Amino acid sequence: MFDNLREDWTTYERDPWRQGLWVMAVYRFGRWRYGFKHRIVRAPLSFIYKLMFKFVQIATGIELPCEATVGRRFRIDHFGGVIISGDVAIGDDVVIRNGVTIGLRRTKVRGSPKIGNRVDVGAGAKILGPTTIGDDCTIGANAVVLQDVPPNSIAIGVPARVIPRRPANTMLQVEKTEKRFQR
Repeated sequence: MFDNLREDWTTYERDPWRQGLWVMAVYRFGRWRYGFKHRIVRAPLSFIYKLMFKFVQIATGIELPCEATVGRRFRIDHFGGVIISGDVAIGDDVVIRNGVTIGLRRTKVRGSPKIGNRVDVGAGAKILGPTTIGDDCTIGANAVVLQDVPPNSIAIGVPARVIPRRPANTMLQVEKTEKRFQR
């Protein structure tokens, strides 16, 4: 827990006023309490967690239950309206912004998203259902993702269209070609 908290402290630029940091501290505490097997020890910690969770949820508008699996250096850039389901699995170095919902597509139907590493989720995006978001993807602002997104892709629109990214060397060739035609 403490190593993750140190890493979160660095991720949030050592600013104690970042609401995302508060949420991550409560999340890490909630996960840490599961390490105690004896109910007599875990019960008061669970009560403290529930109080802190509700306070942070009201104060920040961010809902991140400790049942969700979140990787290292997870960052919530802007607070407010962020809802993450308890079944979600999120990789390392993921950035999300305000108004993001990641969770179930329908009530009483199992299946939550699995998000890879280094994913950037734009403001207002919704990722719903048993979808898999690959590594190094970008989810555009207000996109509604209902299908899998392969690695190194961009998802935009409602419902989201998936656009594969061009390799870096292809982009250089396009820029050189454009410069040639401008002369």
